[in-house]
Amino acid sequence: MINSRMTAFFMQIAHDAAGMSRGRRLQVGAVVVQDDENIIGYGWNGTPRGWDNNCELENVNGTLTTKPEVLHAESNAMAKIMRSTVSAEGATMFITHAPCVECAKLMYQGGITRVVYETDYRDRNGVEFLQKCGVEVCKI
Repeated sequence: MINSRMTAFFMQIAHDAAGMSRGRRLQVGAVVVQDDENIIGYGWNGTPRGWDNNCELENVNGTLTTKPEVLHAESNAMAKIMRSTVSAEGATMFITHAPCVECAKLMYQGGITRVVYETDYRDRNGVEFLQKCGVEVCKI
């Protein structure tokens, strides 16, 4: 089990990753850690590799809408792991915001067994899905 000092350390890295996002509405970061406290993946919300990384469309009235191709931080972190030789089996994901249900499904299928997050998402479907699957979910 990762202690509270290490939890704070990994959450800071998640916040640093969030700062890499070019999102104007919301910046989210994630870091994936194996039990031995090795970082195996990280991500932030943004567009696919090679795209302009402009995350939002500006509407006529000046409001912003997230582009449909934007990837969430959690899915970006899982994609980085999938492109490597490591496995997320038994890993912990630290996220600045609670996951949506789509990211929660990727995390569960990828072997994540613990999720630590700080800020609630607009709905609890992702958290509830993970809990239903037996994934430990901790809000700090």
